Amino acid sequence: MRLLMLGGTEFAGRAVVEAALGRGWEVTVFHRGRHQPPSGVRSLTGDRSTPDGLAALAEAVAEGAAEWDVVVDTWSAAPRAVRDTARLLAGAVRRYVYVSSCSVYAWPPAAGYTEAAPLVADASADAEQTDYARDKRGGELATLDAFGAERSLLVRSGLILGPYENIGRLPWWLTRTARGGPVLAPGPRDLPLQYVDVRDLAEWILGAAERGLNGAYNLISPQGHTTTGELLDACVRVTGGAAELRWTEPEVILDAGIEPWTQLPVWAPPKSEGHAALHSADVSRALRDGLRCRPVAETVADTWAWLQDIGGVAPARPDRPPVGLDPAVEAKVLGV
Repeated sequence: MRLLMLGGTEFAGRAVVEAALGRGWEVTVFHRGRHQPPSGVRSLTGDRSTPDGLAALAEAVAEGAAEWDVVVDTWSAAPRAVRDTARLLAGAVRRYVYVSSCSVYAWPPAAGYTEAAPLVADASADAEQTDYARDKRGGELATLDAFGAERSLLVRSGLILGPYENIGRLPWWLTRTARGGPVLAPGPRDLPLQYVDVRDLAEWILGAAERGLNGAYNLISPQGHTTTGELLDACVRVTGGAAELRWTEPEVILDAGIEPWTQLPVWAPPKSEGHAALHSADVSRALRDGLRCRPVAETVADTWAWLQDIGGVAPARPDRPPVGLDPAVEAKVLGV
């Protein structure tokens, strides 16, 4: 198989590239040149946010030097960039995989929502950057416009964790538990969580491409794959066990003005719209078509090993706000 990865040097894109190389695929990476791509790939550089950003890719297509079985695109800004890229590649690639998001569903999605749930309105393939939900839906529309339903695969991922994470959610919890002492643990500890390890996401995408799958898929672990308690217990174990998890009622956390998801990454209060949206998707279609999810302990341990290998400070995307709880706020809520 021949893969064209748009991006490929960070988090999800890098995981896809490494998985493809592990399968013996021929890989071309089109990226902005800000980070070194994995060894063993053909590298093309360009910035899709600029007027001539597709020049290197267009030259390869025009010269007939490039033809791929599948392109994987994780773009999450202006949909017009997906539009322009997809149109350029329509004759050079068999299948377009767009890594979208469960955020494309109209808010708030009902608990247990499937791929048939209502989608956000006012999204356009021709739009400049607006908001995350409409940008991702615009990217889906751009993919469908250029490749049609039969050659398009829309991967609606949920929370993604694992090595190379540049959002900061699991790295923040690992860093916090490594610091030790009393830790504000958002209850209840048996609250179900849904996420997908970035490597499981990558393997599913490549398997789906090999099988010629199309359409939209919710791509997260099954409901109940893990809980808040299992996730944080694993963080404590791998970082040395010096942290003391102090389970705190959701009402106490919310009354203190602490923001779920951002200040306490991964967590959303039970029975809230946020929890239904983030941790209750129906993923039966993806499971039927090959999704396999590794244990949470493996995701946590491997992320901690990677974090230590790079010096303990996770990379951060400049277009995303920082996550995590101020130590002073945590101490005040815990009364320490």
